[in-house]
Amino acid sequence: MNFESPLVPATLIQRYKRFLFDALLEDGRTITGFCPNTGSMRGLTTPGSRIWLSEHASPTRKYQHMLELVEVDGVAIGINTGLPNKLAEEAVRAGLVGNLADYPVLQREQRYGKNSRIDFLLSDPADGRRCYVEVKNVHFSRTPGLAEFPDSPTARGAKHLEELGDMVAEGHRGVMIYLVQRADCDRLRICDDLDPNYARAFKRAQARGVEAFALRCRVSATQIVADSLIAMDETGPAGL
Repeated sequence: MNFESPLVPATLIQRYKRFLFDALLEDGRTITGFCPNTGSMRGLTTPGSRIWLSEHASPTRKYQHMLELVEVDGVAIGINTGLPNKLAEEAVRAGLVGNLADYPVLQREQRYGKNSRIDFLLSDPADGRRCYVEVKNVHFSRTPGLAEFPDSPTARGAKHLEELGDMVAEGHRGVMIYLVQRADCDRLRICDDLDPNYARAFKRAQARGVEAFALRCRVSATQIVADSLIAMDETGPAGL
């Protein structure tokens, strides 16, 4: 995925109210922008961090700038939670995620489960096969080379795991894709010390036949590209 235009570098002043941030542009202007990530963004909100912003000139937008990347220890990290589905779809179509490219039909945001929407529904009309795919954004890392999810409690994420397990019980496939928007990690671990409930739900889902893939991205101010699968650790920090 290429950005429509190169991102604008800036320095983070603060992120607040989840959706907002203040930043200092290189021309000396201080701006307020929109943060497309409602999560904790643990480790990515340090004042003074180098960041990259997209610019949007539409008169209907309240904020012209949107936060896209944060640099930590020289590594650019994608924080926009609106991008993982697009990036994962590109990777699926490119054959990077198991055999998911074998399904001829890909539908987005289909209703399923208990008042939920699945990110992708893959199917083959010839034989009726269905594969339900949920995508989660990952940007948290506190150990070199190791990405972790989640970075804060997510009851909604645990619900999705349960519903994927229900789809498997009905005879379909259920797949989790953890989209790692940083290039400095070669494995991913489910983080049970920050959300033990999600970790338990993940283990239950695995036992029911839900598949999981961790997909790493190359990230720059011009593009974000999912390029390879990475290993998933079997245990969390405290041992699942």
